[in-house]
Amino acid sequence: MSLRSVFLALLIAAGVVACAADDPHRRAKTGAAVGATVGAILGHQLDDDRGTFVGAAIGALAGGAVGNYMDNQQAEFEQALADEQRRHEIEIERLKDDTLKLSVNSEVSFDFDKAYIKSAFRPTLDKLGDILLKYNRTVVHIVGHTDNIGTAKYNLDLSQRRADAVAAYLRDRGVPQDRIRTEGRGESEPRADNLTESGRQLNRRVELYVKPIIEGQEQKAYEPPPRQR
Repeated sequence: MSLRSVFLALLIAAGVVACAADDPHRRAKTGAAVGATVGAILGHQLDDDRGTFVGAAIGALAGGAVGNYMDNQQAEFEQALADEQRRHEIEIERLKDDTLKLSVNSEVSFDFDKAYIKSAFRPTLDKLGDILLKYNRTVVHIVGHTDNIGTAKYNLDLSQRRADAVAAYLRDRGVPQDRIRTEGRGESEPRADNLTESGRQLNRRVELYVKPIIEGQEQKAYEPPPRQR
């Protein structure tokens, strides 16, 4: 849908309600109609695989500004999560494409075989949510992982439920749904050997990939992180 079509739809929505000039609630209805039209338009555009309009709606970064924007965001993550990093509960990594990767140890975020966020982990998610709200020209991909205890199908489902739980918490903190993507990868991408408890602990994790929305390349922000080999 072109911007011209968007504006035309808004004008029509406002005009239809405004026709009832003798209605004492005309202004409120006009606002509601416009809001509904915007919601419908954005809802339609959010299904666009390219994500182009979504990026335009949120605000895309000019290519030359990406590095500095992600530098600042990384610095705030590092500062806010310094205690968690010192306790080896979370790792922060900068990838080659300026994506920020945050790996969260599931031992501090979820009980074994559960998808309910531990109360002790909520303050960490609060910090994450606050920074994601501030740096709103990004999309966050939440990817769940497990060890190999249990069936592959069960682990895939568990990893998805954990990713969804983190996403729901961030939404409750105010991070818009259209900036969040979730995926469960089960036991398919281990970081360590599953033969030892220490290795299995490393494999049980949730990863957040914070990807910049770049002008003219908006769709890349919505592409899933590459699988690890």
